[in-house]
Amino acid sequence: MARTKPMLTIAATVAASALTLAGCSGGTPGGTSSEAAKTLKVSTFSFGSEAFTEAVVKPFEAKSGIKVEIVTGQNSQRLSELEQTENSAGIDVMLITDNFAAQGQAAKLFEQIDASKLPALADVADFAEGADLYGPATTYQLNGIVYDKRKVSAADAKSWDLFGDSKVAGKVTLPDLKVTAGQLVVSGLGTTYGSGPFDYDTAIATLAKWKPGVHKFYGSTTEVSNLMTQGETVAAVAISGFAADLISKDPNFAFAVPSKGAYLATNRAMIPVGAQNVDGAYAFIDYLLGADAQGAALEAYNDLPVNTKVEVPESLGTILGGAVPDPTKAGYATLDAVKAAAEFSGLADRFAREVTGS
Repeated sequence: MARTKPMLTIAATVAASALTLAGCSGGTPGGTSSEAAKTLKVSTFSFGSEAFTEAVVKPFEAKSGIKVEIVTGQNSQRLSELEQTENSAGIDVMLITDNFAAQGQAAKLFEQIDASKLPALADVADFAEGADLYGPATTYQLNGIVYDKRKVSAADAKSWDLFGDSKVAGKVTLPDLKVTAGQLVVSGLGTTYGSGPFDYDTAIATLAKWKPGVHKFYGSTTEVSNLMTQGETVAAVAISGFAADLISKDPNFAFAVPSKGAYLATNRAMIPVGAQNVDGAYAFIDYLLGADAQGAALEAYNDLPVNTKVEVPESLGTILGGAVPDPTKAGYATLDAVKAAAEFSGLADRFAREVTGS
């Protein structure tokens, strides 16, 4: 599954070997040769940020001599701030889910990355490809159904029909569009009940029909954790990193792969326009793609690796229904993130008006 050509437009693949972590001290347009070249500002996800710092950031700092400053927040919030401030905060690398990466790309917030500066891309799996996005996939997340085994059967949990089942009305939870799982649910419903992932008419109509029985449309995964552990919710849609963390703490919960309409999201590393340390950004992204960082991320907070040299523990594969290390064999597909981004504004308006609106 290793790629021979990376997912980005490349001028040369061999020239990548010339870039080393020790050579990040400036010279590239947009970078600096001053003290700023010894620091790097990284915007990342709130969930698992402390574990990310310990498992990935600190080893990178020790190896490169570059000090990393971490800024966290939700995808939508961080993207909005980047646009509104024109990156006045000087973010050098933004780690963001593919759908939101595509939205920022359309708004001209990100630079196109030169893949020849990322030698680790040679080991990236085929399913993580995305030729139309400017930044590479660093990890991925499966979208699935987390359920309470005491209240919901494994067979029922594999079907989206569960969320319209009167037997669990008021006890199921679905994501809002502002979280990663939101777009994946809409596309999953369009595929399951309609003509495909962008059949929003069918998906919105289905969600509107289910709305009376939905306990909540959540805006953060921490809400799901509380609802599940307190017994207010018996089933919820959530991405695999969160699900694996919840299940490892309470074996009464399990993760189901939808029998149809299963989509995954890739987490992208993007360089914003106005980045102050571009050389350091390339070094950090290449480190993220390497087997050491990917293995550490997997062990620390269940981010699934795109690097084919990283072995996924059998225990995690069992938790996630056998959907790793090759999710495509389990029925997962990737979305056209550029198309999704182009249609997101209209979808968000309809979602707010027809699904979550009163």
